[in-house]
Order: sequence, then C-alpha cells, then structure tokens
Amino acid sequence: MTGTASTSTTTPSTPGTSTVTEPDIRPVTDDGDHDRFAHYTRRADANRAYVEGTPVRALCGKVWVPSRDPSRYPVCPECAKIRERLRKRAFN
Repeated sequence: MTGTASTSTTTPSTPGTSTVTEPDIRPVTDDGDHDRFAHYTRRADANRAYVEGTPVRALCGKVWVPSRDPSRYPVCPECAKIRERLRKRAFN
C-alpha cells in the first residue's frame, strides 16, 4: 500500500516577508505487514497452494498464494465473521 506524507510550513524571516517551503511529498513504502491477516480457506486448497504455489481464495474473498506462517498474524475479522455464520448455520 502506498501513500504520501505531506507537510507545508510558512516561516516569517523579517516583518512583511515569509518563506514558503514546498510540501514534502514522499511515497510511504513498507512491506504491508500492518494489513496482513491469517485468512480462513479450505484446508485442501491451502495444502495444495503450499506445495504447488497456486493461489487460494479466503472466505472474505481475498486471493493470494500462501507463503508465510499464519500463526504470526491476527485472524482476518471478515473471515472470522463469515466462519462463525457458517458454523451457526451448520449446527441449526
């Protein structure tokens, strides 16, 4: 995910004059760990994806190729809600 950081300052140097600096616009680049979640998907699909490197679809709709340990990340809130609804429906 990319974004920009922007600041603009005006500093008076002498009475009646001021210095205006250009906004600081730098792309925000990071590895995206802040928006990584562990998602729910079919176990067979996840196993095949780890072996073959094929993409899988999570309950929330995210499509990705699993490559990291999911226990390092929090569970996707949308996947958790969908899973709970499916479990309730199965027990009724």
